[in-house]
Amino acid sequence: MQGNQPAGREIASCEIATRELATRELATRELATREPATRETLPDRSRSDVVLIVDDVPDNLSLLHDALDASGYTVLVATNGESALQRAAQALPDVVLLDAVMPGMDGFEVARRLKSNPQTARIPIIFMTGLTETEHVVAAFQAGGVDYVTKPIRAQEVLARMAVHIGSARQAAEASQARNALDAFGHATMAIRLGEGSAGIGAGSSGGGGAPVQAVWQTPLARRLLHDYFGAPPSQVPAPVLEWLRVESAAAAAGREPRTLPASRQVDGQVRQLVFALQLRTGDDDLLIVMREVSDAAVVEAMVQAFRLTLREAEVLYWVAKGKTNRDIGDILGSSPATVKKHLERVYVKLGVETRTAAASVVSARLRQMNPRVGA
Repeated sequence: MQGNQPAGREIASCEIATRELATRELATRELATREPATRETLPDRSRSDVVLIVDDVPDNLSLLHDALDASGYTVLVATNGESALQRAAQALPDVVLLDAVMPGMDGFEVARRLKSNPQTARIPIIFMTGLTETEHVVAAFQAGGVDYVTKPIRAQEVLARMAVHIGSARQAAEASQARNALDAFGHATMAIRLGEGSAGIGAGSSGGGGAPVQAVWQTPLARRLLHDYFGAPPSQVPAPVLEWLRVESAAAAAGREPRTLPASRQVDGQVRQLVFALQLRTGDDDLLIVMREVSDAAVVEAMVQAFRLTLREAEVLYWVAKGKTNRDIGDILGSSPATVKKHLERVYVKLGVETRTAAASVVSARLRQMNPRVGA
């Protein structure tokens, strides 16, 4: 009997293993046949906002991480200044929650470095601090913070403040992209805010009755053009533009079509012209001014794009529209009259016309569409 005991134990072990395997297979089949709605799935965070928490205290990190994760945020953590800068540059989070007091590089220095880096400069920073004295609060804002919360941290307060600042940063980014898009298409834009109650504005820096006039924002191209044509520093509206705005804003208020304002300068012997056009008021009741620089080179380039011409064909067509003969155009471009004639024949085909007069007419009509009419 004793000789059969090992064999009996082996049989019993096999039976137990078989039952365990059958149990696992049954559990697998039940999970596979379970309704999709009852299965436990991980949340989709592909479109969630990203938060970087920077704190050297693990308990603080754990508290905030759990609260933010439960609210649908993607959470990154850093326990010191160096790793915070590295993670911010790699992930470009939507907001940074930054502890003010840390060993080594403190939060104020981290904030200054984030703001000095163009890649991370637009990220809103909310300080977390137990320092409530005025100088510490001022230091947080001077370092680039947009807000601060005091310790002990209250998760719901942090969530509410974050939502506000993430939304504001997103709106600012969208506005900046829109202004850059205007610049990319050659439309420099500026918004002017009149003082409350002013029907018009004078030629100075304030409106009628002393109401202030403010350049609310300018695209980078608008800022450069105002400097090039008037020597105006950033955000200052030149006196001729203010006077034009006074007259034409009053005309628009009376239901009349506002006229444009031309300004000229010479660059390398070539006359360039900057044309101001007054647009409708924005949603904030600011006056919107659109500027467009016009020159011979700009017109030729516009003709290349509009009619799908080569650069030389556009140059020939430009001078045809100016009334020049083939010999005159040849002298201007350094070509023979025969070469000018060949270019012109190809231009006729592309424009679908047969005569110089018809070609000039097509060009004039198209240029009137692309550029505002200069008023007297």
